[in-house]
Amino acid sequence: MSAPSRAHILELAQAHGFADLGVTGVELPEDEQHLLAWLQAGHHGQMHYMQRHGTLRSRPAELLPGTLRVITLRMDYWPSAARAAEQVLADGQLGYVSRYALGRDYHKVMRGALARFAGQLSTLAGGHNYRVFVDSGPVLEKALARNAGLGWIGKHTNLINRTAGSYFFLGEVLTDLPLDIDTRASAHCGSCNACIPACPTAAIIAPYQLDARLCISYLTIELHGPIPEALRPAIGNRIYGCDDCQLVCPWNKFARAAAHPDFKIRHGLDAPRLDELLLWTQEQFETRMAGSAINRIGYERFLRNVAVAVGNGPATAQALAALHSRRNDASELVREHVEWAWQRLSGA
Repeated sequence: MSAPSRAHILELAQAHGFADLGVTGVELPEDEQHLLAWLQAGHHGQMHYMQRHGTLRSRPAELLPGTLRVITLRMDYWPSAARAAEQVLADGQLGYVSRYALGRDYHKVMRGALARFAGQLSTLAGGHNYRVFVDSGPVLEKALARNAGLGWIGKHTNLINRTAGSYFFLGEVLTDLPLDIDTRASAHCGSCNACIPACPTAAIIAPYQLDARLCISYLTIELHGPIPEALRPAIGNRIYGCDDCQLVCPWNKFARAAAHPDFKIRHGLDAPRLDELLLWTQEQFETRMAGSAINRIGYERFLRNVAVAVGNGPATAQALAALHSRRNDASELVREHVEWAWQRLSGA
């Protein structure tokens, strides 16, 4: 077993659709303390898996004994052909889907590409023990990517790259190859705080601190029960995730369009009509969302999110008719959010 050159590894990664990579070690003592403090404060909400994994998340060598290095890889996802995000957010009759979820589920795309990359790296190196991750295990991916030189963690807690902004996915390969380690990226947010007031629900409670319980991505994706009523108006027309803190980040003027064909827009999700989404049957949802990241929240939570968005929009005849058709829905969760929206619009 011998460590191949950085040039060979990067060439191999790019052949599998990755834009860049970096290599780092396995020590994350400061990030581990930050994680434990975040968990102690309860900022993870219902994401109990974060608490369950504990320090395993900050100790890669415990995930794969013998791990010496972590190769972090980046894949761009910005959908350049999508309707302008600002236009969709400004139209209360349309639903906003976080731009990373407009195409196929990145977990599947990235995992396959990572497995092929790691397998061919093994051939190139004469064998190595490895394990790949794409949000599929307890890994502090942003801290590892920062240490590997791929960017710095911004005040909104997302990773930012000087030449590519923040619209990219991360994946990791844990390996026992003794590769050269890259230089940790320096931070370049400076005095800019644009992301903090841009958050609709004030989830960025301080620079570099996120209370997930307030985050729209958490509320529309991770939260299983009712969305707190006090937060519903601020969600606006966002039905799956939120990009606001990234949309205002000046570094995203350097964002790169997705090169992978699987990230092309599917089913008009860049600007769908909310009243039409609320009328989808379960079969329509399952058919259209097959292979999409949105499929993970299921039909019931999808309708929950759409109902809130309809309730935050204009009281059109179509919106009222769609809400009325769901007032006796079989799901108590859906009925509650539909009734909330109905009361807002019928009163208006």
